[in-house]
Amino acid sequence: MDLVLLCVFLPLVAVARGQYGDYYYGPYNYGDNDEWVNVYRQGFNFQCPHGQVIVAVRSVFNKKEGSDRLWNYACMPAAQSLGEPTECWWEEINRAGTEWYQTCSNNGLVAGFQSQYFPSVLDREWQFYCCRYSRRCPYSCW
Repeated sequence: MDLVLLCVFLPLVAVARGQYGDYYYGPYNYGDNDEWVNVYRQGFNFQCPHGQVIVAVRSVFNKKEGSDRLWNYACMPAAQSLGEPTECWWEEINRAGTEWYQTCSNNGLVAGFQSQYFPSVLDREWQFYCCRYSRRCPYSCW
């Protein structure tokens, strides 16, 4: 009987443990000591260093913490063929509790985010920080 229970529960324990293990996030540098840019239920502002853009996003969800997430971002220098950033701006704010789809206007590239948590709707408000580069095509180009 004990052997049967062991055979049934051991795979379940292995699967449960695997869900909380470390994941491979690629060769990106997420900052010093892989720290998160926020704490649960708090606002944050993250911007890549000048001339760099967001290349990876990592988050961990926690229902017990108000259905919120911890966030981290990786930046890398923009391709030299794009030139230097000529202007940067904050896009419109996405209101918490609504569906949204966001891109940078004016063919900008995402270089940061800011976000505020709203406990009344268990959701975040987002704003993208975008930069336009001197040699970036203003329209669909080849």
